[in-house]
Amino acid sequence: MTNQAMPSIPLKDLVEDIRGCTLCKPHLPHGVRPIVQLTQSAKVLIIGQAPGRRVHESGIPWDDPSGDRLREWMQVTKELFYDSTKIAIMPMGFCYPGTGKTGDLAPRKECATTWHDVILKQLPNIQLTLLIGQYAQKYYLKPLEPKTNKNLSLTERVRAWENYLPNYLPMPHPSPRNQIWLKKNNWFERDVVPYLRQKIKSAL
Repeated sequence: MTNQAMPSIPLKDLVEDIRGCTLCKPHLPHGVRPIVQLTQSAKVLIIGQAPGRRVHESGIPWDDPSGDRLREWMQVTKELFYDSTKIAIMPMGFCYPGTGKTGDLAPRKECATTWHDVILKQLPNIQLTLLIGQYAQKYYLKPLEPKTNKNLSLTERVRAWENYLPNYLPMPHPSPRNQIWLKKNNWFERDVVPYLRQKIKSAL
């Protein structure tokens, strides 16, 4: 089923449908476990990549070292981060895709095309959307960019973060594996993180 064919239903029922989704089951070596956090009153939306193994096992989004760093960047407690009335979480892929030769596989594309538009229509109060990682940024920011043959890199999009405000804030992935990028691009934590904290505090 595509989002064009899906009727509008209450968000509570939509979340139940998502958690029962088996659309990608044949492609998921560790089984299906869609992980989202959604309520209509949420003011901040986090769109990342896909759950990792640890999150797949716990069923709690960003329940790993990446989540610890993300909460530090946002300057929020775990209690606030997991308050679904304030923060919504909708990854590009809702289930853990498994591991490849160089790390976790890419998020399955079916989730965004099937569910994202339908979910966004049920989130009328979002003031800021955090786009974490290249998959979320390409999906949401590329349609807003000038039509050229050049595909912008994650670094280029994050460096141009002010161009995507006030709706979107592109961010690198907070994974410990990204430490080299953060050291090389220390302007992110110097310039972008303070803005992020101020916007989060204002919204919440």
